[in-house]
Amino acid sequence: MKLNKVHHIAIIASDYARSLKFYTEVLGLTVKAENYRAERDSYKTDLALNGDYVIELFSFPNPPQRVSQPEATGLRHLAFEVDDIDTAVQELDSKGVSHEDIRTDGYTGKRFVFFRTLTVSQLNFTKDKTVISK
Repeated sequence: MKLNKVHHIAIIASDYARSLKFYTEVLGLTVKAENYRAERDSYKTDLALNGDYVIELFSFPNPPQRVSQPEATGLRHLAFEVDDIDTAVQELDSKGVSHEDIRTDGYTGKRFVFFRTLTVSQLNFTKDKTVISK
């Protein structure tokens, strides 16, 4: 089997309006399609980064909560490449988004930072296109 790339990540929002605002106004993703599915009382919104569809944002009534620690089973984090981590962190600060201190990976020497959202327990900015998770 030959995989070409990750096509998209599906995220279920606990607060759809706040999550949509975060991904569009804070991170700068754009809405490619937003559909309300009345039979499910649910939104399905396709979000794009630089024109490429990357996130499917869902809402459901009363979704179950997940463990939020990054070492829990399942999705550990979602990483976005940025040109300058320091500038990205300053922008998070200006928008009131809390984050950890910038760290350096002991194996790769690459700098990265974690921050939390309503929908994903950890998001990560990294400068290098190669992301290695431990």
